[in-house]
Amino acid sequence: MSASPAASAASLGEAAARAAALILDAFLDYDGRFSDITRRAQRHFERRDWRQAQIDAGARIDLYDACIHETLARLEGLLDERVRSRPLWIAMRRAYEELVAPLPDRELTKTWFNTLSRRFFHTRGVDADIEFVALDADPLAGHRDPIHLTRHTPDEGLQAACARMLAALPFSRPLLGGSETAHAIATELAEQAFEESLAAAAFEFLDPLFYRERRAYRVGRLIAADGRAIPLVIAFTSEERGIRADAVLTNLNQVSLLFGYARNAFHADLAGVTGVVAFLHRLMPHKPVGELFTVLGRIKQGKTERYRRSFRHLAENPQERLVRAPGQRGMVMLVFTPLDDAVVFKVIRDRFAWPKDSSRGDVEEKYRLVLRYDRVGRLVDTQEFRDLRFPLRQVDPALLAELERDCAASIEIGTDELLVRHCYVQRRLRPLDLYTREMPFEAARRAVIDYGQAIEDLAMSGIFPGDLLLKNFGASRIGRAVFYDYDELSLVEECRFRRVPKAAAEDETRPLDEWLGVGAHDVFPELFPRFLGLSPELRDALVAAHPGIFDAGWWRALADRFRRGDHGDVAPYPASARLPC
Repeated sequence: MSASPAASAASLGEAAARAAALILDAFLDYDGRFSDITRRAQRHFERRDWRQAQIDAGARIDLYDACIHETLARLEGLLDERVRSRPLWIAMRRAYEELVAPLPDRELTKTWFNTLSRRFFHTRGVDADIEFVALDADPLAGHRDPIHLTRHTPDEGLQAACARMLAALPFSRPLLGGSETAHAIATELAEQAFEESLAAAAFEFLDPLFYRERRAYRVGRLIAADGRAIPLVIAFTSEERGIRADAVLTNLNQVSLLFGYARNAFHADLAGVTGVVAFLHRLMPHKPVGELFTVLGRIKQGKTERYRRSFRHLAENPQERLVRAPGQRGMVMLVFTPLDDAVVFKVIRDRFAWPKDSSRGDVEEKYRLVLRYDRVGRLVDTQEFRDLRFPLRQVDPALLAELERDCAASIEIGTDELLVRHCYVQRRLRPLDLYTREMPFEAARRAVIDYGQAIEDLAMSGIFPGDLLLKNFGASRIGRAVFYDYDELSLVEECRFRRVPKAAAEDETRPLDEWLGVGAHDVFPELFPRFLGLSPELRDALVAAHPGIFDAGWWRALADRFRRGDHGDVAPYPASARLPC
Protein backbone atom coordinates (compact mmCIF):
# COMPACT_ATOMS: atom_id res chain seq x y z
CA MET A 1 0.00 0.00 0.00
CA SER A 2 1.44 3.41 -0.99
CA ALA A 3 2.07 6.12 1.60
CA SER A 4 -0.50 8.87 1.97
CA PRO A 5 0.29 12.35 0.58
CA ALA A 6 0.65 13.66 4.15
CA ALA A 7 3.06 10.87 5.07
CA SER A 8 5.07 11.45 1.89
CA ALA A 9 5.27 15.17 2.63
CA ALA A 10 6.41 14.44 6.20
CA SER A 11 9.02 12.01 4.90
CA LEU A 12 10.24 14.59 2.39
CA GLY A 13 10.45 17.26 5.10
CA GLU A 14 12.36 14.97 7.47
CA ALA A 15 14.85 13.96 4.78
CA ALA A 16 15.31 17.60 3.76
CA ALA A 17 15.93 18.66 7.37
CA ARG A 18 18.51 15.91 7.92
CA ALA A 19 20.28 16.72 4.65
CA ALA A 20 20.28 20.46 5.39
CA ALA A 21 21.80 19.80 8.83
CA LEU A 22 24.45 17.57 7.27
CA ILE A 23 25.37 20.25 4.72
CA LEU A 24 25.70 22.93 7.39
CA ASP A 25 27.74 20.58 9.60
CA ALA A 26 30.03 19.91 6.65
CA PHE A 27 30.47 23.64 6.03
CA LEU A 28 31.34 24.25 9.69
CA ASP A 29 33.86 21.41 9.51
CA TYR A 30 35.41 22.98 6.39
CA ASP A 31 35.46 26.37 8.09
CA GLY A 32 37.22 24.91 11.12
CA ARG A 33 39.85 23.23 8.98
CA PHE A 34 40.30 26.48 7.05
CA SER A 35 40.96 28.24 10.37
CA ASP A 36 43.41 25.54 11.47
CA ILE A 37 45.56 26.17 8.38
CA THR A 38 45.18 29.94 8.73
CA ARG A 39 46.35 29.98 12.35
CA ARG A 40 49.60 28.27 11.40
CA ALA A 41 50.61 31.41 9.50
CA GLN A 42 51.86 33.07 12.69
CA ARG A 43 54.19 30.16 13.43
CA HIS A 44 55.56 30.15 9.87
CA PHE A 45 56.10 33.91 10.03
CA GLU A 46 57.93 33.83 13.36
CA ARG A 47 60.08 30.88 12.29
CA ARG A 48 60.72 32.42 8.86
CA ASP A 49 59.53 29.17 7.31
CA TRP A 50 58.51 30.62 3.96
CA ARG A 51 58.41 27.27 2.18
CA GLN A 52 55.88 25.82 4.62
CA ALA A 53 53.86 29.04 4.45
CA GLN A 54 53.61 28.59 0.67
CA ILE A 55 52.62 24.94 1.06
CA ASP A 56 49.86 25.93 3.48
CA ALA A 57 48.62 28.63 1.10
CA GLY A 58 48.16 25.97 -1.58
CA ALA A 59 46.61 23.52 0.88
CA ARG A 60 44.04 26.11 1.91
CA ILE A 61 43.08 26.70 -1.73
CA ASP A 62 42.65 22.94 -2.25
CA LEU A 63 40.65 22.47 0.95
CA TYR A 64 37.32 23.68 -0.43
CA ASP A 65 37.09 21.09 -3.19
CA ALA A 66 38.40 18.35 -0.90
CA CYS A 67 35.66 19.08 1.65
CA ILE A 68 33.02 19.34 -1.08
CA HIS A 69 33.95 15.85 -2.30
CA GLU A 70 33.66 14.50 1.25
CA THR A 71 30.24 16.14 1.62
CA LEU A 72 28.99 14.73 -1.68
CA ALA A 73 29.82 11.24 -0.43
CA ARG A 74 28.09 11.87 2.91
CA LEU A 75 24.95 13.11 1.16
CA GLU A 76 24.88 10.05 -1.09
CA GLY A 77 25.19 7.87 1.99
CA LEU A 78 22.32 9.69 3.72
CA LEU A 79 19.91 10.05 0.80
CA ASP A 80 20.83 7.05 -1.35
CA GLU A 81 18.82 7.06 -4.62
CA ARG A 82 16.96 10.25 -3.60
CA VAL A 83 20.17 12.29 -3.76
CA ARG A 84 19.22 13.66 -7.20
CA SER A 85 15.56 14.21 -6.46
CA ARG A 86 14.65 17.78 -7.43
CA PRO A 87 11.63 17.96 -5.08
CA LEU A 88 13.89 16.90 -2.23
CA TRP A 89 16.54 19.50 -3.10
CA ILE A 90 13.87 22.19 -3.32
CA ALA A 91 12.79 21.25 0.21
CA MET A 92 16.43 21.08 1.32
CA ARG A 93 17.00 24.61 0.05
CA ARG A 94 14.07 25.91 2.14
CA ALA A 95 15.20 24.02 5.25
CA TYR A 96 18.79 25.15 4.81
CA GLU A 97 17.80 28.80 4.38
CA GLU A 98 16.00 28.71 7.73
CA LEU A 99 18.92 26.92 9.36
CA VAL A 100 21.58 29.45 8.29
CA ALA A 101 19.49 32.63 8.64
CA PRO A 102 20.92 33.55 12.09
CA LEU A 103 24.56 33.04 11.03
CA PRO A 104 26.76 36.10 10.41
CA ASP A 105 28.44 34.44 7.41
CA ARG A 106 25.26 32.96 5.94
CA GLU A 107 26.19 34.01 2.40
CA LEU A 108 29.27 31.78 2.59
CA THR A 109 27.11 28.87 3.72
CA LYS A 110 24.72 29.48 0.81
CA THR A 111 27.58 29.42 -1.70
CA TRP A 112 28.58 26.07 -0.15
CA PHE A 113 25.06 24.74 -0.77
CA ASN A 114 25.15 26.01 -4.35
CA THR A 115 28.41 24.19 -5.04
CA LEU A 116 26.90 20.92 -3.87
CA SER A 117 23.69 21.29 -5.88
CA ARG A 118 25.63 22.20 -9.03
CA ARG A 119 27.91 19.18 -8.66
CA PHE A 120 24.95 16.80 -8.33
CA PHE A 121 22.82 18.30 -11.09
CA HIS A 122 25.59 19.56 -13.44
CA THR A 123 23.71 22.84 -13.64
CA ARG A 124 24.26 24.95 -16.74
CA GLY A 125 23.64 28.58 -15.91
CA VAL A 126 21.65 28.81 -12.65
CA ASP A 127 18.67 26.98 -11.19
CA ALA A 128 16.85 29.19 -8.69
CA ASP A 129 14.79 26.29 -7.31
CA ILE A 130 17.81 24.43 -5.97
CA GLU A 131 20.33 27.27 -5.62
CA PHE A 132 20.60 30.60 -3.84
CA VAL A 133 20.86 33.05 -6.74
CA ALA A 134 19.44 36.45 -5.70
CA LEU A 135 21.35 38.78 -8.02
CA ASP A 136 20.16 41.70 -5.88
CA ALA A 137 21.38 40.18 -2.61
CA ASP A 138 23.69 42.43 -0.60
CA PRO A 139 26.06 40.23 1.41
CA LEU A 140 27.00 43.20 3.62
CA ALA A 141 23.44 44.16 4.56
CA GLY A 142 23.07 44.57 8.30
CA HIS A 143 26.79 44.19 9.03
CA ARG A 144 28.20 46.92 11.22
CA ASP A 145 31.67 47.06 12.73
CA PRO A 146 33.23 43.69 13.58
CA ILE A 147 32.95 42.69 17.23
CA HIS A 148 36.67 42.10 17.56
CA LEU A 149 38.10 45.61 17.27
CA THR A 150 40.76 46.95 19.60
CA ARG A 151 40.59 50.69 20.14
CA HIS A 152 43.48 52.94 21.19
CA THR A 153 43.01 56.59 22.14
CA PRO A 154 45.92 59.05 22.25
CA ASP A 155 44.85 60.55 25.61
CA GLU A 156 48.43 60.45 26.86
CA GLY A 157 49.93 61.25 23.48
CA LEU A 158 50.22 59.47 20.17
CA GLN A 159 53.49 57.74 21.04
CA ALA A 160 52.03 56.25 24.23
CA ALA A 161 49.06 54.92 22.25
CA CYS A 162 51.42 53.36 19.69
CA ALA A 163 53.43 51.79 22.50
CA ARG A 164 50.26 50.19 23.94
CA MET A 165 49.37 48.86 20.50
CA LEU A 166 52.81 47.30 20.10
CA ALA A 167 52.72 45.80 23.58
CA ALA A 168 49.47 44.02 22.73
CA LEU A 169 50.88 42.20 19.69
CA PRO A 170 50.62 38.39 20.01
CA PHE A 171 54.13 37.56 18.76
CA SER A 172 56.11 35.04 20.79
CA ARG A 173 59.41 36.52 19.58
CA PRO A 174 60.75 39.92 20.72
CA LEU A 175 59.76 43.11 18.96
CA LEU A 176 62.89 44.93 17.86
CA GLY A 177 63.39 48.64 18.31
CA GLY A 178 61.73 49.20 21.69
CA SER A 179 60.47 52.71 22.35
CA GLU A 180 62.11 53.91 19.13
CA THR A 181 59.57 51.90 17.15
CA ALA A 182 56.62 53.52 18.91
CA HIS A 183 58.19 56.92 18.30
CA ALA A 184 58.77 56.16 14.60
CA ILE A 185 55.17 54.99 14.09
CA ALA A 186 53.79 58.03 15.90
CA THR A 187 55.95 60.31 13.77
CA GLU A 188 54.80 58.65 10.55
CA LEU A 189 51.16 58.92 11.60
CA ALA A 190 51.61 62.59 12.39
CA GLU A 191 53.23 63.22 9.01
CA GLN A 192 51.10 60.99 6.80
CA ALA A 193 47.65 60.95 8.31
CA PHE A 194 47.40 64.36 9.87
CA GLU A 195 48.85 66.47 7.08
CA GLU A 196 45.27 67.15 5.96
CA SER A 197 44.45 68.69 9.35
CA LEU A 198 43.01 65.49 10.77
CA ALA A 199 42.93 65.62 14.54
CA ALA A 200 43.26 62.11 15.98
CA ALA A 201 40.44 60.84 18.15
CA ALA A 202 41.42 57.16 18.11
CA PHE A 203 42.74 54.34 16.02
CA GLU A 204 41.22 50.88 15.86
CA PHE A 205 42.57 47.55 14.68
CA LEU A 206 41.02 44.26 13.74
CA ASP A 207 42.20 41.81 16.39
CA PRO A 208 43.63 39.02 14.21
CA LEU A 209 46.87 39.83 12.46
CA PHE A 210 46.91 39.43 8.67
CA TYR A 211 49.73 37.29 7.26
CA ARG A 212 50.88 37.00 3.65
CA GLU A 213 54.18 35.92 2.14
CA ARG A 214 56.92 37.35 4.39
CA ARG A 215 54.95 39.94 6.33
CA ALA A 216 52.38 40.37 9.05
CA TYR A 217 49.96 43.31 9.16
CA ARG A 218 47.95 45.07 11.81
CA VAL A 219 44.93 46.30 9.84
CA GLY A 220 42.61 49.05 11.01
CA ARG A 221 41.59 52.64 10.69
CA LEU A 222 42.42 56.02 12.12
CA ILE A 223 39.38 57.98 13.28
CA ALA A 224 39.53 61.76 13.27
CA ALA A 225 37.79 63.98 15.80
CA ASP A 226 35.15 64.88 13.20
CA GLY A 227 34.32 61.20 12.63
CA ARG A 228 36.19 60.73 9.37
CA ALA A 229 38.08 57.46 9.04
CA ILE A 230 41.09 56.56 6.90
CA PRO A 231 42.84 53.21 6.46
CA LEU A 232 45.72 52.42 8.77
CA VAL A 233 48.00 49.41 8.23
CA ILE A 234 51.24 48.65 10.06
CA ALA A 235 53.50 46.05 8.44
CA PHE A 236 55.94 43.80 10.31
CA THR A 237 58.83 41.69 9.06
CA SER A 238 60.43 38.67 10.68
CA GLU A 239 64.20 38.86 11.08
CA GLU A 240 66.77 36.53 12.61
CA ARG A 241 66.75 38.44 15.93
CA GLY A 242 63.03 39.13 16.17
CA ILE A 243 60.07 41.02 14.71
CA ARG A 244 60.46 44.49 13.26
CA ALA A 245 57.84 47.11 12.43
CA ASP A 246 58.65 47.88 8.81
CA ALA A 247 56.09 50.32 7.40
CA VAL A 248 53.05 52.47 8.12
CA LEU A 249 50.39 52.82 5.41
CA THR A 250 47.62 55.40 5.50
CA ASN A 251 47.51 56.30 1.82
CA LEU A 252 44.33 54.90 0.27
CA ASN A 253 46.04 53.81 -2.95
CA GLN A 254 48.79 51.98 -1.05
CA VAL A 255 46.31 50.16 1.18
CA SER A 256 44.08 49.41 -1.80
CA LEU A 257 47.03 47.78 -3.60
CA LEU A 258 47.70 45.70 -0.48
CA PHE A 259 44.14 44.34 -0.75
CA GLY A 260 44.16 44.36 -4.54
CA TYR A 261 43.19 41.95 -7.30
CA ALA A 262 46.85 41.31 -8.12
CA ARG A 263 47.69 40.00 -4.63
CA ASN A 264 47.41 36.60 -3.00
CA ALA A 265 44.99 35.96 -0.16
CA PHE A 266 45.80 36.91 3.41
CA HIS A 267 45.85 34.38 6.22
CA ALA A 268 43.81 35.99 9.00
CA ASP A 269 41.78 33.96 11.48
CA LEU A 270 38.55 35.95 11.31
CA ALA A 271 35.58 35.20 13.54
CA GLY A 272 33.21 36.86 11.05
CA VAL A 273 34.44 37.17 7.48
CA THR A 274 31.50 39.18 6.17
CA GLY A 275 31.78 41.75 8.96
CA VAL A 276 35.45 42.28 8.15
CA VAL A 277 34.61 42.66 4.45
CA ALA A 278 32.05 45.31 5.40
CA PHE A 279 34.66 47.07 7.56
CA LEU A 280 37.20 47.10 4.72
CA HIS A 281 34.61 48.15 2.15
CA ARG A 282 33.78 51.26 4.16
CA LEU A 283 37.46 52.19 4.07
CA MET A 284 37.83 51.31 0.36
CA PRO A 285 34.36 51.84 -1.15
CA HIS A 286 35.72 51.77 -4.71
CA LYS A 287 36.76 48.13 -4.32
CA PRO A 288 34.27 45.43 -5.42
CA VAL A 289 33.02 43.32 -2.54
CA GLY A 290 33.95 40.12 -4.37
CA GLU A 291 37.61 41.14 -4.50
CA LEU A 292 37.63 41.66 -0.74
CA PHE A 293 36.19 38.19 -0.09
CA THR A 294 38.83 36.73 -2.43
CA VAL A 295 41.76 38.54 -0.81
CA LEU A 296 40.61 37.19 2.57
CA GLY A 297 40.88 33.65 1.18
CA ARG A 298 37.17 33.06 0.50
CA ILE A 299 37.68 32.39 -3.19
CA LYS A 300 34.31 30.76 -3.88
CA GLN A 301 32.46 33.66 -2.27
CA GLY A 302 34.54 36.05 -4.35
CA LYS A 303 33.35 34.18 -7.46
CA THR A 304 29.75 34.32 -6.28
CA GLU A 305 29.90 38.08 -5.75
CA ARG A 306 31.59 38.65 -9.11
CA TYR A 307 28.88 36.59 -10.82
CA ARG A 308 26.15 38.54 -9.04
CA ARG A 309 27.73 41.87 -9.85
CA SER A 310 28.28 41.11 -13.55
CA PHE A 311 24.91 39.53 -14.27
CA ARG A 312 23.04 42.09 -12.19
CA HIS A 313 24.68 44.73 -14.37
CA LEU A 314 23.48 42.96 -17.53
CA ALA A 315 19.96 42.53 -16.13
CA GLU A 316 19.66 46.15 -14.99
CA ASN A 317 21.07 47.58 -18.22
CA PRO A 318 19.23 45.97 -21.14
CA GLN A 319 21.02 48.33 -23.55
CA GLU A 320 24.40 46.90 -22.49
CA ARG A 321 26.38 45.04 -25.15
CA LEU A 322 29.06 42.38 -24.93
CA VAL A 323 31.82 43.21 -27.40
CA ARG A 324 35.35 42.12 -28.17
CA ALA A 325 37.67 43.69 -25.62
CA PRO A 326 39.87 46.61 -26.72
CA GLY A 327 43.39 45.78 -27.82
CA GLN A 328 45.09 43.47 -30.27
CA ARG A 329 43.45 40.16 -31.13
CA GLY A 330 44.81 37.36 -28.95
CA MET A 331 46.17 34.23 -30.60
CA VAL A 332 45.16 31.97 -27.71
CA MET A 333 42.21 33.71 -26.04
CA LEU A 334 39.15 35.46 -27.41
CA VAL A 335 38.41 38.20 -24.89
CA PHE A 336 35.08 39.98 -24.59
CA THR A 337 33.68 42.55 -22.20
CA PRO A 338 30.56 44.55 -21.42
CA LEU A 339 30.91 48.12 -22.68
CA ASP A 340 30.19 49.61 -19.26
CA ASP A 341 31.48 47.08 -16.72
CA ALA A 342 35.14 46.63 -15.83
CA VAL A 343 35.38 42.87 -16.31
CA VAL A 344 36.58 40.63 -19.15
CA PHE A 345 35.65 37.07 -20.14
CA LYS A 346 38.45 35.04 -21.72
CA VAL A 347 37.59 32.00 -23.84
CA ILE A 348 40.27 29.63 -25.13
CA ARG A 349 40.27 29.41 -28.94
CA ASP A 350 39.84 26.03 -30.61
CA ARG A 351 43.09 26.48 -32.56
CA PHE A 352 46.07 28.72 -31.86
CA ALA A 353 47.69 30.80 -34.56
CA TRP A 354 51.35 30.27 -35.45
CA PRO A 355 53.86 30.49 -33.76
CA LYS A 356 51.90 29.33 -30.69
CA ASP A 357 52.50 25.61 -30.20
CA SER A 358 50.83 25.02 -26.84
CA SER A 359 47.59 23.13 -26.20
CA ARG A 360 44.41 23.95 -24.29
CA GLY A 361 45.72 21.81 -21.43
CA ASP A 362 48.97 23.80 -21.34
CA VAL A 363 47.03 27.07 -21.09
CA GLU A 364 44.80 25.76 -18.30
CA GLU A 365 47.91 24.62 -16.40
CA LYS A 366 49.42 28.13 -16.60
CA TYR A 367 46.28 29.61 -15.05
CA ARG A 368 46.36 27.00 -12.27
CA LEU A 369 49.99 27.94 -11.59
CA VAL A 370 49.10 31.62 -11.18
CA LEU A 371 46.29 30.75 -8.76
CA ARG A 372 48.80 29.16 -6.39
CA TYR A 373 51.85 31.37 -6.95
CA ASP A 374 53.00 34.56 -5.23
CA ARG A 375 51.60 37.22 -7.56
CA VAL A 376 53.58 40.12 -5.98
CA GLY A 377 50.94 42.62 -7.07
CA ARG A 378 51.72 42.10 -10.77
CA LEU A 379 49.47 39.20 -11.86
CA VAL A 380 45.72 39.76 -12.16
CA ASP A 381 43.55 37.44 -10.08
CA THR A 382 41.65 35.12 -12.43
CA GLN A 383 38.49 33.18 -11.70
CA GLU A 384 37.51 30.11 -13.68
CA PHE A 385 33.82 29.76 -14.60
CA ARG A 386 31.81 27.09 -16.34
CA ASP A 387 28.40 27.23 -18.02
CA LEU A 388 27.70 30.95 -17.98
CA ARG A 389 24.53 32.00 -19.81
CA PHE A 390 24.39 35.42 -21.50
CA PRO A 391 21.29 36.97 -23.10
CA LEU A 392 21.82 36.61 -26.83
CA ARG A 393 20.29 40.02 -27.52
CA GLN A 394 23.15 41.61 -25.58
CA VAL A 395 25.91 39.92 -27.59
CA ASP A 396 27.36 42.01 -30.40
CA PRO A 397 26.84 40.18 -33.75
CA ALA A 398 30.51 40.52 -34.71
CA LEU A 399 31.56 38.99 -31.36
CA LEU A 400 29.05 36.17 -31.75
CA ALA A 401 30.36 35.37 -35.23
CA GLU A 402 33.94 35.25 -33.96
CA LEU A 403 32.97 33.02 -31.02
CA GLU A 404 31.14 30.66 -33.35
CA ARG A 405 34.07 30.55 -35.76
CA ASP A 406 37.00 30.31 -33.32
CA CYS A 407 35.59 28.96 -30.02
CA ALA A 408 32.94 26.44 -31.06
CA ALA A 409 34.20 23.86 -28.55
CA SER A 410 33.57 26.27 -25.66
CA ILE A 411 30.18 27.75 -26.55
CA GLU A 412 26.64 26.85 -27.47
CA ILE A 413 24.20 29.25 -29.14
CA GLY A 414 20.57 28.81 -28.21
CA THR A 415 17.37 30.53 -29.26
CA ASP A 416 17.79 33.44 -26.87
CA GLU A 417 21.03 32.85 -25.00
CA LEU A 418 24.74 32.22 -25.40
CA LEU A 419 26.15 29.46 -23.22
CA VAL A 420 29.88 29.73 -22.49
CA ARG A 421 30.97 26.32 -21.23
CA HIS A 422 34.36 27.44 -19.93
CA CYS A 423 36.05 30.79 -19.49
CA TYR A 424 38.31 32.86 -17.24
CA VAL A 425 37.17 36.14 -15.75
CA GLN A 426 39.45 39.03 -14.79
CA ARG A 427 39.24 42.68 -13.86
CA ARG A 428 39.38 44.74 -17.07
CA LEU A 429 42.50 46.88 -17.48
CA ARG A 430 43.51 49.20 -20.28
CA PRO A 431 46.03 47.36 -22.49
CA LEU A 432 49.39 48.98 -21.90
CA ASP A 433 50.16 49.43 -25.60
CA LEU A 434 46.98 51.50 -25.96
CA TYR A 435 47.54 53.33 -22.70
CA THR A 436 51.04 54.50 -23.66
CA ARG A 437 49.74 55.85 -26.98
CA GLU A 438 46.75 57.63 -25.43
CA MET A 439 48.41 59.30 -22.44
CA PRO A 440 50.63 62.40 -22.39
CA PHE A 441 54.33 61.62 -22.70
CA GLU A 442 55.16 61.92 -19.00
CA ALA A 443 52.32 59.59 -17.97
CA ALA A 444 53.35 57.14 -20.69
CA ARG A 445 56.98 57.30 -19.52
CA ARG A 446 55.94 56.51 -15.92
CA ALA A 447 53.81 53.60 -17.14
CA VAL A 448 56.65 52.17 -19.26
CA ILE A 449 59.11 52.42 -16.37
CA ASP A 450 56.58 50.70 -14.10
CA TYR A 451 56.17 48.03 -16.77
CA GLY A 452 59.90 47.38 -16.39
CA GLN A 453 59.46 47.27 -12.62
CA ALA A 454 56.63 44.77 -13.07
CA ILE A 455 58.96 42.47 -15.01
CA GLU A 456 61.61 42.84 -12.28
CA ASP A 457 59.07 42.15 -9.52
CA LEU A 458 57.83 39.03 -11.29
CA ALA A 459 61.40 37.91 -11.93
CA MET A 460 62.27 38.31 -8.24
CA SER A 461 59.33 36.03 -7.40
CA GLY A 462 60.55 33.43 -9.92
CA ILE A 463 58.16 34.23 -12.79
CA PHE A 464 59.17 34.93 -16.40
CA PRO A 465 56.13 36.35 -18.25
CA GLY A 466 57.23 34.80 -21.54
CA ASP A 467 55.56 37.22 -23.93
CA LEU A 468 56.72 40.70 -22.90
CA LEU A 469 54.74 42.63 -25.49
CA LEU A 470 52.94 45.58 -23.94
CA LYS A 471 49.58 44.27 -25.16
CA ASN A 472 49.83 41.51 -22.55
CA PHE A 473 50.06 44.02 -19.70
CA GLY A 474 47.36 46.35 -18.48
CA ALA A 475 47.32 49.72 -16.73
CA SER A 476 45.31 49.94 -13.51
CA ARG A 477 43.25 52.98 -12.52
CA ILE A 478 46.41 54.55 -11.03
CA GLY A 479 48.62 53.61 -13.99
CA ARG A 480 50.24 50.56 -12.40
CA ALA A 481 51.40 47.87 -14.85
CA VAL A 482 49.88 44.42 -14.28
CA PHE A 483 50.37 41.25 -16.36
CA TYR A 484 47.25 39.36 -17.45
CA ASP A 485 48.12 36.99 -20.33
CA TYR A 486 49.48 33.74 -18.91
CA ASP A 487 49.71 31.27 -21.80
CA GLU A 488 53.51 31.67 -22.17
CA LEU A 489 54.34 32.28 -18.52
CA SER A 490 57.02 30.02 -16.99
CA LEU A 491 59.32 29.76 -14.01
CA VAL A 492 62.65 31.56 -14.32
CA GLU A 493 64.67 28.44 -13.56
CA GLU A 494 62.97 26.59 -16.43
CA CYS A 495 64.31 29.07 -19.00
CA ARG A 496 67.69 29.13 -20.72
CA PHE A 497 68.72 32.77 -20.96
CA ARG A 498 71.24 33.34 -23.74
CA ARG A 499 73.16 36.17 -25.31
CA VAL A 500 72.90 36.52 -29.08
CA PRO A 501 76.11 35.07 -30.53
CA LYS A 502 78.19 37.09 -32.93
CA ALA A 503 77.09 36.41 -36.49
CA ALA A 504 79.48 34.72 -38.87
CA ALA A 505 80.53 36.82 -41.87
CA GLU A 506 78.22 34.91 -44.20
CA ASP A 507 75.24 35.41 -41.84
CA GLU A 508 75.49 39.16 -41.29
CA THR A 509 73.12 39.96 -44.15
CA ARG A 510 70.65 37.15 -43.42
CA PRO A 511 67.56 37.51 -41.17
CA LEU A 512 68.28 36.67 -37.56
CA ASP A 513 65.86 33.72 -37.39
CA GLU A 514 67.62 32.01 -40.32
CA TRP A 515 70.98 31.57 -38.57
CA LEU A 516 70.22 31.79 -34.83
CA GLY A 517 69.44 28.34 -33.43
CA VAL A 518 66.69 28.57 -30.81
CA GLY A 519 65.68 25.79 -28.41
CA ALA A 520 62.25 25.38 -26.81
CA HIS A 521 63.29 27.13 -23.58
CA ASP A 522 65.79 29.63 -25.03
CA VAL A 523 65.30 33.32 -24.24
CA PHE A 524 67.36 36.22 -25.66
CA PRO A 525 66.71 39.23 -23.37
CA GLU A 526 68.80 41.66 -25.42
CA LEU A 527 66.29 41.29 -28.26
CA PHE A 528 63.32 42.40 -26.16
CA PRO A 529 63.52 46.16 -26.91
CA ARG A 530 63.24 45.78 -30.67
CA PHE A 531 59.86 43.99 -30.40
CA LEU A 532 58.10 46.22 -27.87
CA GLY A 533 56.81 48.79 -30.34
CA LEU A 534 57.88 51.75 -28.20
CA SER A 535 59.01 55.12 -29.46
CA PRO A 536 62.79 55.66 -29.20
CA GLU A 537 62.27 58.04 -26.24
CA LEU A 538 60.17 55.56 -24.26
CA ARG A 539 62.42 52.64 -25.16
CA ASP A 540 65.52 54.52 -24.01
CA ALA A 541 63.80 55.48 -20.72
CA LEU A 542 62.87 51.83 -20.11
CA VAL A 543 66.36 50.49 -20.83
CA ALA A 544 67.98 53.15 -18.67
CA ALA A 545 65.67 52.43 -15.72
CA HIS A 546 65.74 48.62 -15.92
CA PRO A 547 68.86 47.45 -17.77
CA GLY A 548 68.88 44.06 -16.04
CA ILE A 549 65.78 42.72 -17.75
CA PHE A 550 67.59 43.00 -21.11
CA ASP A 551 70.71 41.21 -19.84
CA ALA A 552 70.92 37.41 -20.03
CA GLY A 553 73.49 37.41 -17.21
CA TRP A 554 71.04 39.15 -14.87
CA TRP A 555 68.39 36.50 -15.53
CA ARG A 556 70.87 33.61 -15.19
CA ALA A 557 72.02 34.93 -11.82
CA LEU A 558 68.40 34.98 -10.65
CA ALA A 559 67.82 31.45 -11.92
CA ASP A 560 70.90 30.24 -10.04
CA ARG A 561 69.56 31.84 -6.83
CA PHE A 562 66.21 30.13 -7.21
CA ARG A 563 67.80 26.75 -7.82
CA ARG A 564 69.61 27.23 -4.50
CA GLY A 565 66.26 27.92 -2.83
CA ASP A 566 66.96 31.63 -2.35
CA HIS A 567 63.89 33.55 -3.48
CA GLY A 568 63.74 37.32 -3.36
CA ASP A 569 61.42 39.50 -1.35
CA VAL A 570 59.25 42.06 -3.16
CA ALA A 571 57.87 44.61 -0.72
CA PRO A 572 54.16 45.33 -1.34
CA TYR A 573 54.57 49.03 -0.55
CA PRO A 574 56.95 51.80 -1.62
CA ALA A 575 60.19 52.59 0.16
CA SER A 576 58.69 55.94 1.23
CA ALA A 577 56.28 54.09 3.56
CA ARG A 578 59.04 52.26 5.43
CA LEU A 579 60.03 53.23 8.94
CA PRO A 580 63.53 54.59 9.54
CA CYS A 581 64.21 52.36 12.57
